Amino acid sequence: MQAFFSWLSGLPQLAQIPIVILAFLLVVGLIILLIDVAPRPGKAYTWLRLALAVGVPVGVLALLGLERGAAPVFLLGALLGGGLFLLDARSAKGHGRLIQLALFVSPALLLLLVGLVWPTVRTIVSAFLDKTGTTFVGLDNFVWIFKSGGSGGLTSLVNTIIWVLIAPIAATAIGLVYALWVDRSRGEKILKLLIFMPMAISLVGASIIFKFLYDYRQGNQIGLLNQVMVSLGLTPVNWLQSYPLNMFLLIIILVWAQAGFAMVILSAAIKGIPTELPEAAQIDGATAAKQFFYITIPTIRPTIVVVWITISITSLKVYDIIAVTTAGFNNTSVLGYEMVRQFSLFPPQSGHSAALAVLIFVLVIPFIAYNARSLGRQA
Repeated sequence: MQAFFSWLSGLPQLAQIPIVILAFLLVVGLIILLIDVAPRPGKAYTWLRLALAVGVPVGVLALLGLERGAAPVFLLGALLGGGLFLLDARSAKGHGRLIQLALFVSPALLLLLVGLVWPTVRTIVSAFLDKTGTTFVGLDNFVWIFKSGGSGGLTSLVNTIIWVLIAPIAATAIGLVYALWVDRSRGEKILKLLIFMPMAISLVGASIIFKFLYDYRQGNQIGLLNQVMVSLGLTPVNWLQSYPLNMFLLIIILVWAQAGFAMVILSAAIKGIPTELPEAAQIDGATAAKQFFYITIPTIRPTIVVVWITISITSLKVYDIIAVTTAGFNNTSVLGYEMVRQFSLFPPQSGHSAALAVLIFVLVIPFIAYNARSLGRQA
């Protein structure tokens, strides 16, 4: 593959265009051959399926740029493809369903293995090794998390818990209020667009906006909050250096960014409530508050749980806000930021970083399990 692109880059630009188009058409043709032509009945198509089952894995390995000495790997790929062909008992009758299934599933499985499973295993192993990645140290890296002072692991863990306790509840509650208010207002589409707009801004961009809002200077103030303080005759405050106030001010950034997401999802859930329920409650004399607590909330409870869990997982992984605003100083570091910081030190503390990553993974699991259980109950 690398040799092809190197050869292609050496050609004139006008000559590259038809070659790229031809290569694209060849890939599309191969996909059509695998999906539509090869499964047809007949002896010739049976041999075609066998050739494709053996040749495609070998071709993929060749495109990955394996060296000539990797003949056993090519042989293994051919054997796997041939074995897949033999396992499909109906292949000789012109079905080839197992081959088609493997064709569709294998890219996703490969991406999961390369991008998720293998890094997870490597990270878990590194969490029990020292910073060199060679010496087994047992639980020392996890002990460091709970014994470290300053802005280390323990402070990051406590701050992360604060984020998870406050940000998801606040964002979900504000989103629910938005949803109820917007659904009863004129110009619903415009209001939803304005409220959802922070979701279109990255957390880095949102953090920069709020950093200007909280800015503190010795002379003339450019931060909005401190300019208001000066206008009222009060003394400016260095907001991002005042712990624990700075933590709550940073949490506001995430709440501001996620409230629009919560509003859109909850608004759709509210619109899905059968109109007969509130109408019957209104006939029975139920007030708006009772309709909200006894009809709206129970009906959309699964959606509220999904929104809360989604924002909770985002809070557990928050990094951008801390990196842009305080860089972890003044006791504002969280697990996600500390994980990156430990790996960025010189020399890199890979064991500490991996242990923090494993801790984040462990904290995320209960939320995912609860979400899966809730969805299972709905089914």
